[in-house]
Amino acid sequence: MASFEARSAVEPDRVTVFLAGDCDLAARDRLTAALLDAVSRAGQVFVDVAEVGFLDSTGVHALVTAHHAAQGRGGRLYVTNAGGPVAAVLELTGLDALLQAPAEERRHA
Repeated sequence: MASFEARSAVEPDRVTVFLAGDCDLAARDRLTAALLDAVSRAGQVFVDVAEVGFLDSTGVHALVTAHHAAQGRGGRLYVTNAGGPVAAVLELTGLDALLQAPAEERRHA
């Protein structure tokens, strides 16, 4: 089992959360807490999933929960750098389109 890690980089008006490992049931509480903390700190939250190897329904739920929390605060949550199986899950659930970063951010992510 791959371990889970979340670290954040805080900038003015934006937080980037870098996730690594498996976003699954074992990581659910830590993942949700990291995302909601980021949403509480900035209007724009970018979730970099380049190092995520596995994303299940609990990971999807955490992203949706954080997305709704961001919207409730007048902010946005975006997912960047998805690839492989993680990108497939995001596409299958429609989160790829819902949480897609603006074009200028995709070029820099």
